[in-house]
Amino acid sequence: GDMEVAVDALRAKGLAAAAKKSSRTAAEGLVGVAVNGTMGVAVEVNSETDFVAKNDQFQDFVRKTTTVALGLSGTDVEALKAAAYPDGGTVAEKLTNNVATIGENQQVRRIQRVAVSSGLVVPYMHNSAAPNLGKIGVLVALESEAGADVLEPLGKQIAMHIAAAFPLALDASGLDQDMIERERKIAAEKAAESGKPAEVQAKMVDGAIAKFAKDNALLSQVFVMDNKTPVAQVVEKAGKEAGKPIKLVDYVRFQLGEGIEKVETDFAAEVAAAAGIK
Repeated sequence: GDMEVAVDALRAKGLAAAAKKSSRTAAEGLVGVAVNGTMGVAVEVNSETDFVAKNDQFQDFVRKTTTVALGLSGTDVEALKAAAYPDGGTVAEKLTNNVATIGENQQVRRIQRVAVSSGLVVPYMHNSAAPNLGKIGVLVALESEAGADVLEPLGKQIAMHIAAAFPLALDASGLDQDMIERERKIAAEKAAESGKPAEVQAKMVDGAIAKFAKDNALLSQVFVMDNKTPVAQVVEKAGKEAGKPIKLVDYVRFQLGEGIEKVETDFAAEVAAAAGIK
């Protein structure tokens, strides 16, 4: 709580960069993604060092555990650990065995899944260490009667956008209300410093909240691939061109250590480079 208050105070003074750097972590490991047409799952497994994340035995464990998760329902880590492991025993037993043989603590941290009734779930791995394993795993759920030839490339581009733009929710209504209140408080402090009349300050605050929602909800974010079109319009246009409506219904973005920056990187530039966009 005190840490959040301190971070808010820093941000209110415009020192957002300091707030970012104060949240560095030592969480290493890998994110794994697996899909099966209309369903997809993301799993994060942590290790103590990046050295272990490059270990074949650890990578094999994350890959197989993610595949096991795809066959389950729900997002309970304990249920995943109790599930049968492909090489025999349970996921938990294999994990214990890995800790003993690799000699470093490892944890299955979290699972998230998305599904569509018809359409496609498209995976993307940013900074992949091996196929479907890496530091930032994304799943995009597209509901549509359109074919995979349309949905696959669209989903891949949106997933790249998600990796770069770090949306906090699908749309404005999904944004965390506590976070909105925190933003409102910060905006009010900044507005008060302007010394303008109360009604002008109120408009400044409302404007700041509207901008925050627009910048952090996926569907209203400006698409990083062209830097001008909202993501919702990109999806709508693809549907019109395909002659079959397409709806972006859900997504998952798993970042190792969850969004805590250890190295200052321009993800948007990296993603654009990966997509061959200048």
